[in-house]
Amino acid sequence: MPTHADATATSALTQRVEQASLNAWPALHQVLHDGWVLRFSHGFTRRANSVTVLQAGTRGIDSRIAFCEQQYRRANLRTLFRITSNCAEAQLEAQLLARGYTGEDPTHVLSIDVTRHTHAPIPRALARDEWLNAYDHLSGSPAHAQQLHSLLLKAIRFDCLFAVLDVGNDIAACGFAVVEADLVGIFDVVTAPARRKQGLGEQLVSGLLAWGAHHGANTGYLQVMQDNAPALRLYHRLGFTPLHTYKYLCTT
Repeated sequence: MPTHADATATSALTQRVEQASLNAWPALHQVLHDGWVLRFSHGFTRRANSVTVLQAGTRGIDSRIAFCEQQYRRANLRTLFRITSNCAEAQLEAQLLARGYTGEDPTHVLSIDVTRHTHAPIPRALARDEWLNAYDHLSGSPAHAQQLHSLLLKAIRFDCLFAVLDVGNDIAACGFAVVEADLVGIFDVVTAPARRKQGLGEQLVSGLLAWGAHHGANTGYLQVMQDNAPALRLYHRLGFTPLHTYKYLCTT
């Protein structure tokens, strides 16, 4: 049975991972408002265009929600709130639901002791723009998103590895890792459809964790949607365990 000390350590890690994940996937613009951070990136990805609660504020929740809605209207974006399972604003979700918001995209945040993977081969590195071309090809990302994706990647202020796995002369899988202090985050993992179920995703993530360990990390984390059963099975095999969850509450 988890002890109080275990719960405290988990809570502290959750807070650190939340902050690191915001740094590892930066927004083009952001506004801090009474404990909340509003992120804006012209609509490219929910993580970079939503409100995240960093700490409980001092003003009424209704007035802060109204402030957020005004700011996203000005940006011609839907208002999105990213609500974690340990949200510091205990009444926020109920308030948003009462205003007609709906929940979308429940997501697991998983963590791992990276020392389990220190001996894994580190995958081949590419320059950021080369990697982005590979990612777009493997993921089928639309061409109009590439410029915004590139701007977000350029905004990362920590050590990164933009990595690929090759099969013959073809890039078969890609992903990237970001190290901040003793944490390494794993992002944008994708495998070519024809190369799936061949262990490439497992090999790639293990190698990214090894790179993180070599750069001072002892804990890894990643985010995976709740309905992505194949990815959840892969990360379970690698040794990831649940840390917390989040979902988006959004206007129509």
